[in-house]
Amino acid sequence: MKLCVIGTGYVGLVAGTCLADMGNIVVCVDNNQDKISKLQSGIIPIYEPGLEELIKNNVKEKRLSFSTDLAKAVRESSVCFIAVATPQDIDGSCNLDAVINVAKEIAHNINEYKVIVNKSTVPVGTAEKLSNIIKEITNVPFDVVSNPEFLKQGAAIDDFLSPDRVIIGSDSDKASKIMNDIYSPYFKTSNRIIFMDVKSAEMTKYVANAFLATKISFINEMANICEKVGADIEKVRIGISTDNRIGDKFLFPGIGFGGSCFPKDISALITVAKKITPEARCLKLLKKQI
Repeated sequence: MKLCVIGTGYVGLVAGTCLADMGNIVVCVDNNQDKISKLQSGIIPIYEPGLEELIKNNVKEKRLSFSTDLAKAVRESSVCFIAVATPQDIDGSCNLDAVINVAKEIAHNINEYKVIVNKSTVPVGTAEKLSNIIKEITNVPFDVVSNPEFLKQGAAIDDFLSPDRVIIGSDSDKASKIMNDIYSPYFKTSNRIIFMDVKSAEMTKYVANAFLATKISFINEMANICEKVGADIEKVRIGISTDNRIGDKFLFPGIGFGGSCFPKDISALITVAKKITPEARCLKLLKKQI
């Protein structure tokens, strides 16, 4: 299948490379000419174990290429993945400018039915917003799908090639079938592709990150209490993590969470929640974490 991935940041580059490794013809597009020139020369802008070798192999096999020509990539692809940055805005909300701009460019160049897949982390209702924007520009048929990423830095290649699950938010049977065709090769022994409506898929990403951040914050609070009462948090951690209802992931006391995703995603979730349920008790819990 011919695919284009728009955005060659961490998510876009990993996704595009891994999609090519499964036999698809993938062009990764970016408006940064310097970055594309370096990628075309074999210079990888980020470090992720296994990524450089995978890129070189797929470029050699002519399954993966890099370009600044978004119009050509859209016209020649049946599925367009949006993987651009959604930074935190001044008010804490998610800035959708890059996603919206890409959607407009796709709309101006769409020449036949396309599945437009959003991999960027975006608030609930973004797919609907993008659909309305595209419909104002073109009458060519399309579907917008939500396909949030769950990649861990340092293990992103394994996470993509051997995922715990793949979330597909789609309100179209046609788009769902195409997405199933793309991802089914990653599941040779069991099918962990989870289909749901678009809004639920958009929300799943935020809820997952908020829950993981909560686990980190919780164990740190418990460590503070243990220190004051003379208990050993490491023994307590083992005691609770052996309960399979709790598990041992994200339960190591330390400096707390950070990085590029958890803080901005929690802030964006708070912004959305304030508009809908300003008195929600979960807001107090989330606010304590950032």
